[in-house]
Amino acid sequence: MNRILSLVLLVLAGSSVSAQPQEKSDLAIERQIVQYLNEHVRPGEPLSVTELYNNVFKSPEEQKVLARLFNTFFKIPLFVAQYKTGTGQTPTLADISHQFNFQVEGEAAVLLAVMDNDPRVPKFITRDPKTGEITAVDVEAVKRDRRFGQVLERTLSGWSGKQAPPFTLELFDGKTITSEALKGQVYLIYFWFFGCPPCIKIAPELAGLQRRLGSKNFTVLGVNADRFLELETSDAQRGDYVRKAGFTFPLAHLNKKMQEDYGSVSVYPTLFLVDSGGVIKRYYVGYQSFDVLARDVEDLLGTRPQ
Repeated sequence: MNRILSLVLLVLAGSSVSAQPQEKSDLAIERQIVQYLNEHVRPGEPLSVTELYNNVFKSPEEQKVLARLFNTFFKIPLFVAQYKTGTGQTPTLADISHQFNFQVEGEAAVLLAVMDNDPRVPKFITRDPKTGEITAVDVEAVKRDRRFGQVLERTLSGWSGKQAPPFTLELFDGKTITSEALKGQVYLIYFWFFGCPPCIKIAPELAGLQRRLGSKNFTVLGVNADRFLELETSDAQRGDYVRKAGFTFPLAHLNKKMQEDYGSVSVYPTLFLVDSGGVIKRYYVGYQSFDVLARDVEDLLGTRPQ
Protein backbone atom coordinates (compact mmCIF):
# COMPACT_ATOMS: atom_id res chain seq x y z
CA MET A 1 0.00 0.00 0.00
CA ASN A 2 2.87 2.39 0.84
CA ARG A 3 4.45 1.65 -2.55
CA ILE A 4 1.17 2.42 -4.31
CA LEU A 5 0.72 5.69 -2.46
CA SER A 6 4.34 6.60 -3.16
CA LEU A 7 3.77 6.12 -6.87
CA VAL A 8 0.75 8.40 -6.73
CA LEU A 9 2.83 11.01 -4.97
CA LEU A 10 5.43 10.75 -7.70
CA VAL A 11 2.76 11.26 -10.34
CA LEU A 12 1.58 14.41 -8.67
CA ALA A 13 5.04 15.55 -7.69
CA GLY A 14 6.17 16.10 -11.25
CA SER A 15 3.15 18.05 -12.26
CA SER A 16 4.51 21.55 -11.86
CA VAL A 17 7.33 23.77 -13.01
CA SER A 18 9.27 25.01 -10.02
CA ALA A 19 9.17 28.67 -8.95
CA GLN A 20 10.69 30.66 -6.15
CA PRO A 21 9.16 29.17 -2.94
CA GLN A 22 8.47 32.52 -1.34
CA GLU A 23 6.40 33.58 -4.37
CA LYS A 24 3.99 30.67 -4.20
CA SER A 25 1.18 30.11 -1.72
CA ASP A 26 -0.31 26.68 -1.04
CA LEU A 27 -3.37 27.65 -3.05
CA ALA A 28 -1.25 28.81 -6.00
CA ILE A 29 0.62 25.49 -6.00
CA GLU A 30 -2.65 23.60 -5.80
CA ARG A 31 -3.97 25.54 -8.79
CA GLN A 32 -0.79 24.75 -10.69
CA ILE A 33 -1.17 21.03 -10.09
CA VAL A 34 -4.83 21.04 -11.11
CA GLN A 35 -4.07 23.05 -14.25
CA TYR A 36 -1.32 20.64 -15.26
CA LEU A 37 -3.52 17.59 -14.73
CA ASN A 38 -6.40 19.15 -16.64
CA GLU A 39 -4.08 19.75 -19.58
CA HIS A 40 -2.39 16.34 -19.57
CA VAL A 41 -4.82 13.68 -18.33
CA ARG A 42 -6.29 11.74 -21.26
CA PRO A 43 -8.97 9.01 -21.06
CA GLY A 44 -7.38 5.58 -20.87
CA GLU A 45 -3.84 6.95 -20.62
CA PRO A 46 -2.21 6.57 -17.18
CA LEU A 47 0.20 9.35 -16.29
CA SER A 48 3.88 8.54 -16.76
CA VAL A 49 5.33 8.47 -13.25
CA THR A 50 8.98 8.60 -14.39
CA GLU A 51 8.48 11.48 -16.81
CA LEU A 52 6.53 13.56 -14.32
CA TYR A 53 8.83 12.79 -11.40
CA ASN A 54 11.82 14.08 -13.31
CA ASN A 55 10.13 17.46 -13.76
CA VAL A 56 10.79 19.21 -10.43
CA PHE A 57 8.24 20.22 -7.75
CA LYS A 58 10.92 20.14 -5.05
CA SER A 59 10.38 23.11 -2.76
CA PRO A 60 9.09 22.53 0.81
CA GLU A 61 5.96 24.53 0.00
CA GLU A 62 5.21 22.37 -3.03
CA GLN A 63 5.89 19.18 -1.08
CA LYS A 64 3.44 20.30 1.60
CA VAL A 65 0.64 20.59 -0.95
CA LEU A 66 1.64 17.32 -2.61
CA ALA A 67 1.62 15.56 0.75
CA ARG A 68 -1.99 16.61 1.28
CA LEU A 69 -2.99 15.27 -2.13
CA PHE A 70 -0.95 12.17 -1.44
CA ASN A 71 -2.86 11.57 1.81
CA THR A 72 -6.18 12.14 0.06
CA PHE A 73 -5.93 10.23 -3.21
CA PHE A 74 -6.57 6.73 -1.89
CA LYS A 75 -9.21 7.87 0.58
CA ILE A 76 -11.60 8.89 -2.19
CA PRO A 77 -12.82 5.37 -3.11
CA LEU A 78 -13.58 4.63 0.53
CA PHE A 79 -15.39 7.93 0.95
CA VAL A 80 -17.50 7.40 -2.19
CA ALA A 81 -18.42 3.83 -1.20
CA GLN A 82 -19.21 4.78 2.40
CA TYR A 83 -21.27 7.78 1.30
CA LYS A 84 -23.29 5.69 -1.17
CA THR A 85 -23.94 2.95 1.38
CA GLY A 86 -24.68 5.25 4.28
CA THR A 87 -26.93 7.74 2.51
CA GLY A 88 -28.21 5.79 -0.48
CA GLN A 89 -27.12 8.69 -2.67
CA THR A 90 -24.22 9.29 -5.04
CA PRO A 91 -21.79 11.97 -3.81
CA THR A 92 -21.38 15.04 -5.99
CA LEU A 93 -18.08 16.66 -6.89
CA ALA A 94 -18.98 19.35 -4.37
CA ASP A 95 -19.43 16.69 -1.66
CA ILE A 96 -15.98 15.28 -2.43
CA SER A 97 -14.44 18.76 -2.44
CA HIS A 98 -15.98 19.60 0.94
CA GLN A 99 -14.80 16.35 2.51
CA PHE A 100 -11.20 16.70 1.35
CA ASN A 101 -10.90 20.49 1.44
CA PHE A 102 -10.22 20.82 -2.29
CA GLN A 103 -9.96 24.55 -2.88
CA VAL A 104 -9.47 24.71 -6.64
CA GLU A 105 -12.32 24.58 -9.13
CA GLY A 106 -12.25 21.27 -11.00
CA GLU A 107 -9.87 19.61 -8.54
CA ALA A 108 -12.21 16.78 -7.55
CA ALA A 109 -13.08 16.06 -11.18
CA VAL A 110 -9.47 15.87 -12.35
CA LEU A 111 -8.42 13.62 -9.46
CA LEU A 112 -11.28 11.29 -10.36
CA ALA A 113 -9.98 11.35 -13.94
CA VAL A 114 -6.51 10.35 -12.71
CA MET A 115 -8.16 7.61 -10.69
CA ASP A 116 -10.12 6.39 -13.72
CA ASN A 117 -6.83 5.81 -15.55
CA ASP A 118 -4.93 4.21 -12.66
CA PRO A 119 -4.85 0.40 -12.99
CA ARG A 120 -4.33 0.05 -9.23
CA VAL A 121 -7.72 1.58 -8.42
CA PRO A 122 -10.85 -0.57 -8.93
CA LYS A 123 -13.28 0.57 -11.62
CA PHE A 124 -16.00 1.48 -9.18
CA ILE A 125 -17.60 4.63 -10.57
CA THR A 126 -19.37 5.76 -13.72
CA ARG A 127 -19.15 9.45 -14.55
CA ASP A 128 -20.96 11.87 -16.80
CA PRO A 129 -18.51 12.61 -19.66
CA LYS A 130 -19.61 16.26 -19.86
CA THR A 131 -19.84 17.31 -16.21
CA GLY A 132 -17.51 14.78 -14.59
CA GLU A 133 -20.16 14.08 -11.94
CA ILE A 134 -20.46 10.52 -10.63
CA THR A 135 -23.61 8.86 -11.95
CA ALA A 136 -23.20 5.36 -10.46
CA VAL A 137 -21.14 3.68 -7.72
CA ASP A 138 -20.22 -0.01 -7.64
CA VAL A 139 -19.65 -0.59 -3.94
CA GLU A 140 -19.00 -4.30 -4.50
CA ALA A 141 -16.04 -3.47 -6.75
CA VAL A 142 -14.45 -1.57 -3.86
CA LYS A 143 -15.18 -4.43 -1.47
CA ARG A 144 -13.49 -6.93 -3.77
CA ASP A 145 -10.30 -4.93 -4.06
CA ARG A 146 -7.54 -6.13 -1.75
CA ARG A 147 -6.40 -2.57 -0.98
CA PHE A 148 -9.79 -1.23 0.04
CA GLY A 149 -12.02 -4.21 0.76
CA GLN A 150 -10.95 -5.01 4.30
CA VAL A 151 -11.24 -1.43 5.49
CA LEU A 152 -14.59 -0.95 3.79
CA GLU A 153 -16.01 -4.19 5.18
CA ARG A 154 -15.24 -2.97 8.69
CA THR A 155 -17.43 0.04 8.03
CA LEU A 156 -20.24 -1.55 6.05
CA SER A 157 -20.58 -4.86 7.87
CA GLY A 158 -22.88 -3.27 10.41
CA TRP A 159 -22.21 -1.63 13.77
CA SER A 160 -25.47 -2.26 15.60
CA GLY A 161 -25.00 -4.59 18.56
CA LYS A 162 -21.20 -4.30 18.64
CA GLN A 163 -19.23 -3.03 21.59
CA ALA A 164 -18.04 0.51 20.99
CA PRO A 165 -14.23 0.53 20.58
CA PRO A 166 -12.50 2.16 23.58
CA PHE A 167 -10.92 5.57 23.10
CA THR A 168 -8.86 8.23 24.84
CA LEU A 169 -9.13 11.73 23.40
CA GLU A 170 -7.74 15.18 24.09
CA LEU A 171 -10.50 17.70 24.75
CA PHE A 172 -10.38 21.22 23.33
CA ASP A 173 -9.39 22.54 26.76
CA GLY A 174 -6.41 20.18 26.95
CA LYS A 175 -7.98 17.72 29.39
CA THR A 176 -8.70 14.07 28.51
CA ILE A 177 -11.91 12.13 28.00
CA THR A 178 -12.18 8.34 27.74
CA SER A 179 -14.85 5.84 26.80
CA GLU A 180 -14.51 4.43 30.32
CA ALA A 181 -15.60 7.77 31.79
CA LEU A 182 -18.79 7.65 29.70
CA LYS A 183 -19.81 4.20 30.90
CA GLY A 184 -23.26 4.10 32.40
CA GLN A 185 -24.72 6.83 30.20
CA VAL A 186 -26.05 7.01 26.67
CA TYR A 187 -23.84 9.02 24.32
CA LEU A 188 -23.76 10.07 20.68
CA ILE A 189 -20.32 10.27 19.05
CA TYR A 190 -20.31 12.98 16.40
CA PHE A 191 -17.40 13.03 13.91
CA TRP A 192 -17.11 16.44 12.23
CA PHE A 193 -14.73 19.05 10.86
CA PHE A 194 -14.76 22.83 10.57
CA GLY A 195 -16.49 24.12 7.42
CA CYS A 196 -18.16 20.81 6.51
CA PRO A 197 -21.58 21.82 5.05
CA PRO A 198 -23.59 18.82 6.34
CA CYS A 199 -21.86 19.25 9.72
CA ILE A 200 -23.02 22.86 9.79
CA LYS A 201 -26.53 21.72 8.89
CA ILE A 202 -26.72 19.16 11.70
CA ALA A 203 -25.11 21.43 14.31
CA PRO A 204 -28.34 23.04 15.59
CA GLU A 205 -29.98 19.61 15.80
CA LEU A 206 -27.19 18.35 18.06
CA ALA A 207 -27.16 21.51 20.17
CA GLY A 208 -30.92 21.13 20.63
CA LEU A 209 -30.56 17.45 21.45
CA GLN A 210 -28.07 18.24 24.21
CA ARG A 211 -30.33 20.95 25.63
CA ARG A 212 -33.32 18.62 25.68
CA LEU A 213 -31.70 15.43 26.95
CA GLY A 214 -28.38 16.45 28.49
CA SER A 215 -29.82 16.27 32.01
CA LYS A 216 -31.13 12.72 31.47
CA ASN A 217 -27.93 10.66 31.54
CA PHE A 218 -27.11 11.51 27.93
CA THR A 219 -24.45 13.52 26.12
CA VAL A 220 -23.21 14.24 22.65
CA LEU A 221 -19.45 13.82 22.24
CA GLY A 222 -18.12 15.98 19.41
CA VAL A 223 -14.97 14.52 17.83
CA ASN A 224 -13.35 17.11 15.58
CA ALA A 225 -11.18 15.97 12.66
CA ASP A 226 -9.47 19.28 11.76
CA ARG A 227 -6.06 18.25 13.06
CA PHE A 228 -6.37 14.70 11.76
CA LEU A 229 -7.23 16.01 8.28
CA GLU A 230 -4.46 18.61 8.58
CA LEU A 231 -6.85 21.48 7.97
CA GLU A 232 -5.52 24.96 8.62
CA THR A 233 -8.18 25.79 11.17
CA SER A 234 -7.10 27.73 14.25
CA ASP A 235 -8.28 27.11 17.79
CA ALA A 236 -9.83 30.58 17.70
CA GLN A 237 -11.86 29.73 14.58
CA ARG A 238 -13.09 26.48 16.11
CA GLY A 239 -13.91 28.21 19.38
CA ASP A 240 -15.89 30.94 17.64
CA TYR A 241 -17.82 28.34 15.61
CA VAL A 242 -18.59 26.28 18.73
CA ARG A 243 -19.95 29.34 20.54
CA LYS A 244 -22.14 30.36 17.62
CA ALA A 245 -23.42 26.80 17.18
CA GLY A 246 -24.38 26.66 20.85
CA PHE A 247 -22.46 23.46 21.62
CA THR A 248 -22.45 22.70 25.35
CA PHE A 249 -21.29 19.09 25.05
CA PRO A 250 -17.70 17.78 25.30
CA LEU A 251 -15.51 18.49 22.26
CA ALA A 252 -12.35 16.53 21.51
CA HIS A 253 -9.73 16.10 18.80
CA LEU A 254 -9.84 12.97 16.64
CA ASN A 255 -6.73 10.81 16.69
CA LYS A 256 -5.56 8.12 14.26
CA LYS A 257 -6.42 5.18 16.51
CA MET A 258 -10.03 6.22 17.01
CA GLN A 259 -10.44 7.02 13.32
CA GLU A 260 -9.28 3.53 12.41
CA ASP A 261 -11.16 1.76 15.21
CA TYR A 262 -14.42 3.34 14.08
CA GLY A 263 -14.17 2.02 10.52
CA SER A 264 -11.64 4.53 9.18
CA VAL A 265 -14.22 7.31 9.20
CA SER A 266 -13.98 9.37 6.03
CA VAL A 267 -17.54 10.70 5.66
CA TYR A 268 -18.52 13.68 7.78
CA PRO A 269 -20.67 13.85 9.74
CA THR A 270 -20.70 10.24 10.94
CA LEU A 271 -22.43 9.44 14.22
CA PHE A 272 -22.54 6.44 16.57
CA LEU A 273 -25.25 6.11 19.22
CA VAL A 274 -23.95 4.10 22.19
CA ASP A 275 -26.09 2.74 25.04
CA SER A 276 -25.28 2.80 28.76
CA GLY A 277 -23.57 -0.59 28.46
CA GLY A 278 -21.15 0.65 25.82
CA VAL A 279 -22.91 -1.09 22.91
CA ILE A 280 -23.46 0.69 19.59
CA LYS A 281 -27.19 0.83 18.84
CA ARG A 282 -27.33 3.13 15.81
CA TYR A 283 -24.89 4.23 13.09
CA TYR A 284 -25.63 7.29 10.97
CA VAL A 285 -23.89 8.78 7.95
CA GLY A 286 -24.59 12.36 6.88
CA TYR A 287 -27.23 14.79 8.11
CA GLN A 288 -29.93 13.49 10.46
CA SER A 289 -32.99 15.40 11.62
CA PHE A 290 -33.61 16.31 15.25
CA ASP A 291 -36.72 14.12 15.32
CA VAL A 292 -34.82 11.02 14.20
CA LEU A 293 -32.01 11.52 16.70
CA ALA A 294 -34.30 12.42 19.60
CA ARG A 295 -36.49 9.38 18.93
CA ASP A 296 -33.53 6.99 18.96
CA VAL A 297 -31.92 8.52 22.05
CA GLU A 298 -35.19 8.61 23.99
CA ASP A 299 -35.81 4.97 23.13
CA LEU A 300 -32.52 4.08 24.84
CA LEU A 301 -33.21 6.37 27.79
CA GLY A 302 -36.74 5.03 28.17
CA THR A 303 -38.12 8.57 28.12
CA ARG A 304 -39.85 8.57 24.74
CA PRO A 305 -43.49 9.69 25.05
CA GLN A 306 -45.90 6.84 24.36
